[in-house]
Amino acid sequence: MHVLTSFEVGGGEQVALNLAAAQVALGHRVHVFGVDGRANGPHAENFRRAGVTPHRVPRRGPSVDPTLPPRLALWFRWLGASLVHTHNPMPLAYGGAAAKLARLPLVHTKHGFNADNARRQWLRRVAGYAPDAVVAVSEQTAKDARLQRDCPPERLRVIPNGISLSSYAPDPVLRRAVRAELGIPVDAWVVGSVGRLSPIKNQPLLIESVAPLLSASFRLVLVGDGEHRPAIEAAIARTPRPEYVHLLGQRLDVPRLLPSFDVFALSSHSEGLPMVLPEAMACGLPVVSTAVGGVAEVVVEGRTGHLATPGDVSSLRRRLRELARAPAFARTLGQNGRELALERHSAEIMTRSYMELYAGVIAARGRTA
Repeated sequence: MHVLTSFEVGGGEQVALNLAAAQVALGHRVHVFGVDGRANGPHAENFRRAGVTPHRVPRRGPSVDPTLPPRLALWFRWLGASLVHTHNPMPLAYGGAAAKLARLPLVHTKHGFNADNARRQWLRRVAGYAPDAVVAVSEQTAKDARLQRDCPPERLRVIPNGISLSSYAPDPVLRRAVRAELGIPVDAWVVGSVGRLSPIKNQPLLIESVAPLLSASFRLVLVGDGEHRPAIEAAIARTPRPEYVHLLGQRLDVPRLLPSFDVFALSSHSEGLPMVLPEAMACGLPVVSTAVGGVAEVVVEGRTGHLATPGDVSSLRRRLRELARAPAFARTLGQNGRELALERHSAEIMTRSYMELYAGVIAARGRTA
């Protein structure tokens, strides 16, 4: 039983989808639950296609819902669950309590820093004692978990995110086709970024960084949607050449779009291990990113891309300009990145690690019982 906030497009949701699909392929019955009041989203259909049954069991009202854990526990019992796996804080609070009520083993994955106010942080620490094991998606995320006292240290593990690498690869034909659709010249230099439009992703920093570079032969493509869209649109309007920024909104064909970029850029304030980085690298793209969270575990400075100072416009601009002026070197970084993604970030490696963890948790429960 995977428990998510919702079925919207996001990194944690994509990890759960990749993992659940692989578990179905191994012969397991897998169900996924969205618990937020806005739990509908495009990933529900993606789960169905993968053979995973999605359920919307939303909390009632905008505040704490004491009825949700027993309702989830009834679902778990009725479906014959053997283990519950929660992703991010809200699913841990509700799904973790439900797992306890149903007397089921519980694994939780921490996908990022999860900055909260003091009250929510205290609640998260209390909830952190419920899981039998807590997984951090990067070494930096594990350090954050220890710093925030999110769980007993002995229960913490690190399992890097994995992707279905067969879906991500360089493709010259797609590159030309997508650029033709977007009205971008084949020989233009394209900086691309994919992610929800939210303050933590800080797309205005990226827009400001490329603003002086924009031209018919230098484009910025932003893929994603979210509550920060008006601020993004305003930042684009402030650039001297807004017509060279392409804001595509939410797209479900990201594997098709990525090969049309020349470099992938990330300007976030905070990250765990964003799924889109190994996806972009598997497509042969160099990465320029702010040095936050687990990014430095994927983006090896000078080998697979460049790291910029978080929040620093000039640092990000300098790195992006360097690659635009040295396209051959950028392609070498992209080739190195693809090799690293294939070696470290396959869904198969991630799934094997989680299944071994599940087996250990279930066996330990049996011994203590």
